[in-house]
Amino acid sequence: MEDIASLRKSYEKAELDETASAADPLHQFQLWFEQALQSQLPEPNAMTLATVGDDGRPSTRVVLIKGVDARGIVWYTNYGSRKGRELAQRPFAALQFHWVELERVVRIEGRVEKTSEEESDAYFHSRPLDSRLGAWASPQSQVISSRAVLVKAAAEAAVRHALNPPRPPHWGGYRLVPDAWEFWQGRKSRLHDRLRYRQVGGAWVRERLAP
Repeated sequence: MEDIASLRKSYEKAELDETASAADPLHQFQLWFEQALQSQLPEPNAMTLATVGDDGRPSTRVVLIKGVDARGIVWYTNYGSRKGRELAQRPFAALQFHWVELERVVRIEGRVEKTSEEESDAYFHSRPLDSRLGAWASPQSQVISSRAVLVKAAAEAAVRHALNPPRPPHWGGYRLVPDAWEFWQGRKSRLHDRLRYRQVGGAWVRERLAP
């Protein structure tokens, strides 16, 4: 195995300057996200979601962004999952996008709320049939004896709901309402660019952080 400590990379693809960045972090995110899409990166919509449990221990997992606008960033999941249970107790989270090929990271923090029933219904019914049945079949984050449990539950859901399964009551959307954003652009000699946006009195303040 190669010596992990010796792994190195020089970041030299782009720069991030205060005068060339958007005054609104949402606009800056939309610009970078569009560039990630145009670059045809693998799963540019994948983001790491961090939550905290009752014991104070953080946990992370990768989820997919399904919406972004002035209200916040949306994803969908099982409300009974570990992340769902932790958000019910502590409705704050952090998100991170890592676009390796562009040498970019976006970090977002804020409070989390559930999306409306109408939003969750609309997105659920836009999903492929097997994904909708899977939402009924999986007791997410619970211990199961084997994969056969999931296969059997999915088959039972298909028999019960046929081609039009309704949205399960335990499944729906979350929206993170940002109060802090950070945009990281890799630079040579580890002198990376870091711009943080934070809310002060309802307005966004942009400031540079040391790398």
